Amino acid sequence: MVSLHDLTFSYPGSKPVLDGLSLTLEPGRIYGLLGQNGAGKSTLLYQLAGLLFPDSGTCRVGNYEPSRREPAFLQSVYIVPETFRLPDLSVQSYVRLHAPFYPGFNAEICQSILQQFLITGNDKLSSLSHGQQKKFHIAFAIATGAKLLLLDEPTNGLDIPSKQQFRKIIAGHLREDQCMVISTHQVRDLDSLIDDILILNEGRILLQAPVSLITERLVFKKVKSHGESGKPLYAEEALGGFAVIARNTNEESSRLDMELLFNAALSGNDSILPILQD
Repeated sequence: MVSLHDLTFSYPGSKPVLDGLSLTLEPGRIYGLLGQNGAGKSTLLYQLAGLLFPDSGTCRVGNYEPSRREPAFLQSVYIVPETFRLPDLSVQSYVRLHAPFYPGFNAEICQSILQQFLITGNDKLSSLSHGQQKKFHIAFAIATGAKLLLLDEPTNGLDIPSKQQFRKIIAGHLREDQCMVISTHQVRDLDSLIDDILILNEGRILLQAPVSLITERLVFKKVKSHGESGKPLYAEEALGGFAVIARNTNEESSRLDMELLFNAALSGNDSILPILQD
């Protein structure tokens, strides 16, 4: 569905943000895009949305080249940026004006999600709090039916109950022919939602792996001392002991700790990534 090959991009007067990046994304999956501040996560999303254009290399989304910004492509992709400004319109006016651009827009889904978020059609977008504006943007994005949904830090500004609602809504509405990429620092908000992990570092994808493969080959646990888990692949201090990653040699069941995996991948540890290579 999405294919990037040897893609390079630089902002004027700076070194490459994306440097020979290659990536393939499949429909029916939710990808968690992780990276340090300035690693290029938002830049990558903007490339996929056709808002930034590669200096070299190729970017394909379905049958389209995003940089050409053909109407049919723009109807098939929707991005919720981290920061945005909504117009001084009511919710129902915004939907009435913008929904016709998306042939697959589902008004019933939009209304249902807005009701769950306690947003009414008469609410003025400019009068909503930042968190409520983000909820509206998410509801509209899902209702478009776009084949590629790009969410940049979607849980920023949401309170704890709203984050739970967000996870439930995403899990309940993503279709098999859709692909979603969520760029986030709030890994604990999304660790139960993600199908595949993408770690972006130094302009390239350092790791791409399904959560099922990661938890099949690695075990994540808390121990009081290093010796409890034999010789771990990675360990860091945690409350009451250590958080560790070890080889899953005994077919143990453990929950992925995305933050721990991210720290391990960027630590220079050269023993974990090879285990996750097919």
